[in-house]
Amino acid sequence: MVFADLFFLYFFLPLCLIFYFANKQLKNRNTVLVVFSLIFYAWGEPLCFFLLLFVAFVNWFSGRVVGRFVDDENTKSAKAVTALTVVIDIALLMVFKYSGFIVENINALFHSSIPVPQISLPIGISFFTFQAVSYIIDCYWETVEPQQSFKKFLLYLSLFPQLVAGPIVRYSVVAAEIDNRRSTASDISEGSMRVIVGLAKKVIIANNLYAIVTQFFGNDITDLSFLGTWYTVIAYSLYVYFDFSGYSDIAIGLGRIFGFHFDENFNYPFICKTVSEFWQRWHISLSSFFRDYLFYVPIFGKPRKYLNLFLVWFCTGMWHGAEWNFIFWGLYFGIFIFIETKIGKKRMKKWPLWLTHIYSKLVIVIGFGIFYFSDIGQLGRFFVNISGISMLTNGNSFFDIITWNSFLNNIYLIIFATIVSMPILPKIKYFFFTWGNNTVYTTGKVLGAVGCAYLLVMSSILLVDATNNPFLYFRF
Repeated sequence: MVFADLFFLYFFLPLCLIFYFANKQLKNRNTVLVVFSLIFYAWGEPLCFFLLLFVAFVNWFSGRVVGRFVDDENTKSAKAVTALTVVIDIALLMVFKYSGFIVENINALFHSSIPVPQISLPIGISFFTFQAVSYIIDCYWETVEPQQSFKKFLLYLSLFPQLVAGPIVRYSVVAAEIDNRRSTASDISEGSMRVIVGLAKKVIIANNLYAIVTQFFGNDITDLSFLGTWYTVIAYSLYVYFDFSGYSDIAIGLGRIFGFHFDENFNYPFICKTVSEFWQRWHISLSSFFRDYLFYVPIFGKPRKYLNLFLVWFCTGMWHGAEWNFIFWGLYFGIFIFIETKIGKKRMKKWPLWLTHIYSKLVIVIGFGIFYFSDIGQLGRFFVNISGISMLTNGNSFFDIITWNSFLNNIYLIIFATIVSMPILPKIKYFFFTWGNNTVYTTGKVLGAVGCAYLLVMSSILLVDATNNPFLYFRF
């Protein structure tokens, strides 16, 4: 089941809200959320539903065991149970997500013929696995109290707003709200508006941007012009942002309706001035996970800054998928962050503002090209095209009429997407709801309600003929 679907919007979600708010006791509301979350996951993954339950039980049980060992100051046993649980979590992820990739590369390297396992990738496994890993490590570090109730832990791990495509929610963020929360009128209002804005990002902006991408990148790009390649990869960069941040908005908004306050996952990343800043603003929950649980891991007896840096970016790439282009993509960003680290923040702040923006956007946009092309041959052609070498070697054109017509047909979409990717909305909200007087505040409320109603209607109309609207990060 996906959020950008009429069945979810007009049947599943309203039914869940009716049952949820019909119960006054938090215990019953938690039960409603657990039931609907499991239905949500089993709807598309009936067999992998049992994998989710298994991961939940193992980590819940291990958390309680670790908690007891920690209380008894039995550090060795606590560490052993923690390590074993993390190994189980990561092993399951490796089997389901990477076993085929590993066997394929062994066959290619050693000219063997080991049968390649054809295992269906469970939706959201990367997200709920990392949530489980963060929980068990936090129990060992004593930053959270182990959850004694399996139902409550299952609620944390399976909560449908963020189950299949994030953000990666730490147990420490929602631990208190599992036992003590309430949904105020403000929560419901703000959450609903956030859901509608996220839906509009996906349906109105992202889907239309992806039509551009499939037109030019969907086939062999050997003859694609220099400007055509740049135009398409920029459209793809915007597409990924609106698709994934749209999902995160919906997840955060739904959580808010139910009284949960998830951390932000995006903070207008395209306004960054460096690559490091981009990753402080993009997919924040993943970046912070690797920072807190991997960057300081001792290698050969102690943390090694630069070795750990590349380990983090290797794992960042691998997390996104069992393809070489994702590994290249992770290491590509790791190299630029390493370079920026060596240059130093103080020196980079002295660079002209226009130079930092051009530098960071070029690196980021080219990075999205690496992210897109899983076919290594196509990836090579992408670099030949975007560098302009193809104009010398293959006689490709600098500019072509098909690209120009596409640009003219989509110019308002590109301009609108670019504007919306900037922090314009927070400034508008500040004007109406903080800076202005009561009249301005009331006007802002009315305009916000009317605007959201319009976006919901437009999104619903566009979804009528849509047969499938998966979010990009469902595959991860």
